[in-house]
Amino acid sequence: FATQVFAEPVAGKDYKLVEPAQNTNSGNKIEVLEFFFYGCSHCFHLHPELTSWERRMPKDVELGLVPTVFNRNWEPMAYTYYALEALGKHRDLHHDLYDAWNVKNIDLGDEGKITAFVAQHGVDRNKFSEAYHSFGVGSKVTRSKQLTQSFRISGTPTLIVDGKYLITGLQPAESIRVLSQLLDKVRKERGKSKP
Repeated sequence: FATQVFAEPVAGKDYKLVEPAQNTNSGNKIEVLEFFFYGCSHCFHLHPELTSWERRMPKDVELGLVPTVFNRNWEPMAYTYYALEALGKHRDLHHDLYDAWNVKNIDLGDEGKITAFVAQHGVDRNKFSEAYHSFGVGSKVTRSKQLTQSFRISGTPTLIVDGKYLITGLQPAESIRVLSQLLDKVRKERGKSKP
């Protein structure tokens, strides 16, 4: 039987340190944040790997998604994600939105086109529009921008582990491997074992 052993992840190569480290909102769980944009082809390629990992995610880990806004053209998709989240539909349409951007080349560049798209996928237009323009969604988009700055996110996709380790620029399978290894590292730092 062959056993594949992977070397420990290397700072500066496999991941970067977030300096200063940021507070997390996951309580006792290890927080993993994915900074993403639906129109990003690299995010699209990571999406199936991360989705598969999420299905078997350890019980001591919490995954959060952060729609990244690098410029005004990216804002509508951040509003879309949080509006769908407010309606409990963000998981239902997550893959469809990636597919629309990266496979079908559907223009989702403004609210009108987005509203038509989500309506075709069973979301009530009026409820979506109301959520899209709500104070709560606006606050979440503002928070997303703040997190992007706090973590000095310079590209998508980027994974942040426990507020202090940043993974970006790796192939999807490598990203997941390094993520798993960094989770083990965090557990050791906390003096805990995998559940």
